[in-house]
Amino acid sequence: MSIIDKLTKRSLITPPKHLKNSIQFEAMVGSTAYGVAGETSDIDIYGFSIPPKGVIFPHLDGFIPGFDTQTNKFEQYQQHHIIDKTDIKEYDITIFNIVKYFTLCMQNNPNIIDSLFVPQRCIVHITQIGELVRENRKLFLHKGSWHRFKGYAYSQLHKMKIKKPDPESKRYESIQKYGFSTKFALHIIRLLNEVEQILMKGDLDLEENREQLKLIKNGGWTQDQIFKYFDEKEKQLEEVYLKSTLQYKPNKDKIRNLLIDCLEQYYGDLNKVIQKKINMDVFFEDLGNFIDSYK
Repeated sequence: MSIIDKLTKRSLITPPKHLKNSIQFEAMVGSTAYGVAGETSDIDIYGFSIPPKGVIFPHLDGFIPGFDTQTNKFEQYQQHHIIDKTDIKEYDITIFNIVKYFTLCMQNNPNIIDSLFVPQRCIVHITQIGELVRENRKLFLHKGSWHRFKGYAYSQLHKMKIKKPDPESKRYESIQKYGFSTKFALHIIRLLNEVEQILMKGDLDLEENREQLKLIKNGGWTQDQIFKYFDEKEKQLEEVYLKSTLQYKPNKDKIRNLLIDCLEQYYGDLNKVIQKKINMDVFFEDLGNFIDSYK
């Protein structure tokens, strides 16, 4: 049973009705996936669902783009601070329409990419469609990840420098104890380490730097060490970016076909609704790889 279905049955949330039995993937992200969660850490859940066919193909419901107002839109369902007293847990949940999920993955949004590369222990619900997407997760990675991850790291760096948080927040406690927010510091280093893996390996292991992140979270690094690491790593990664053999941009045709495969598994044949695009360069590349495998 998915987390959404479980919490709905317990009357803790009231998600859109179409989410029932339509969720294909749910995973624990954040500190749990990085291996640095504490006993009081919230559980962040990211995932995706496949909404009714008319949501993705509105013309099937008679909707004319540019003329009618689509009333059945669905991009994501989000709910924070869900207290589950039965399991003594607090959840933050975000479930995306599969199309938006694919789009964000293709853009190499750090949070969404993380959700796709979580360790197996963090997957709480997955269907055959979810497994198909997971199996093809490396398809989404490209060199543009450097710009996205660097931008997020800069954002965390800026937030870390702000010293006037809400006195009721956990961040306030961290600043009082260490002089800065170790949470933001952790994310700065994490983002740089993750994008280094992506550029060098074309893959991502969220737990690779677990011990380093634990040390930072517990105040084992000073603020000056964080700044120094950021400056040095940024320069290193500019070189790594230039030398990386990763594709410059996502292969949109392959990703589109993967999306259609997922939708057809769920809806059935879509030949009358949409057609797959065949990239001949990709076709001959795949054919060559197939032939080579039998040499």
